[in-house]
Amino acid sequence: DATVGEDTAMLIVDCIPDGQGWDPINHLVRMAADCLDAEVVRVKQDDLPSQLKRAASVLSQRSRGAGSETCLIIGKAPTDLLRIFNVPRWRTRFCWIGAWIIDSFWTDWIPTTNRFSQPFDDVFITSLEDADAWETALRARPTWLPWGSDVLALGSSGGNRPWDLTRVGRQPLEWEDDVSNQLAAEEVGIRFHPRPSFPTTSGQANHEELMLAYGETKFLLAFSNTVNPTNYTHPTREYLTGRWVDALGAGAVVAGIAPRGPGIDRLLWPGATLDLATTDRADGLATVGKALASWTAEVAHRNHAFALSRLDWRWRLQAIAEASGEKPARLAHQLQQLRERVSVTSALTLA
Repeated sequence: DATVGEDTAMLIVDCIPDGQGWDPINHLVRMAADCLDAEVVRVKQDDLPSQLKRAASVLSQRSRGAGSETCLIIGKAPTDLLRIFNVPRWRTRFCWIGAWIIDSFWTDWIPTTNRFSQPFDDVFITSLEDADAWETALRARPTWLPWGSDVLALGSSGGNRPWDLTRVGRQPLEWEDDVSNQLAAEEVGIRFHPRPSFPTTSGQANHEELMLAYGETKFLLAFSNTVNPTNYTHPTREYLTGRWVDALGAGAVVAGIAPRGPGIDRLLWPGATLDLATTDRADGLATVGKALASWTAEVAHRNHAFALSRLDWRWRLQAIAEASGEKPARLAHQLQQLRERVSVTSALTLA
């Protein structure tokens, strides 16, 4: 149970698991705590509220606006909406309760309990394409807060990039073996960097190392989940993940087959991705080779500039602060820094 945080302005209920795939969101939680001057309570992954608590939430509902605190749940999936029922005095303690669901494309997992108990003032989702399904399930329109990156602090616009193409994370079978990847790339004059190794068990250190790796490559290899599926990806809904936005924040071009959708198309910009059209490695390397012939440092500067203005997590945290009524000074200061950086980079690269 979230038994602390009674004296803080905002309580963040952190439902994000450990693991390399969640390092970018765990970094976001740390950013949110800092920028929103919030206290974080981390929940156990298997500690969902009992059926009795869920039923009680419908029978005895929340007194809106009764408390002085605010509460934000940051959840990995729609089932994390239920965790509000484990927060002590949730009915009377908070003047505002919000939830930000990262893998919001699992719409079949939206709990029916929340539809009847209505505990949330605002629900934020990362997938604009699923807004209608969420509205139907909750009887309230969600707010689109898409994936982002810590572009201001961890991004890069540097043009000195020793690697032409870097592989990170899971890839289609044709690209899975890095030994043969490197040999094939060398044959066509491409400097290929295999999957980076992480000597530390610290998720934060790993995330920072990965951002450095993105800043040292011209192109990053990545494919949409519908092209490269596995048992933990959605079978039909395409979506961005941290690999895409973090690479762009560090100035790299993402080479592969990009996910498509209204929200994704609004986030990305011409030149953010290089379409390889197929998962065939030989064809892909040929396409990358052609793009390398015209690559200049301006490509990295431009991607970083766009990422500052569209992808930085602070823009998302600003939306949450406005919805909750909070006015944290640290967020205001960092937003001012972000605006100044956007102004400078835009003048240099987007004019």
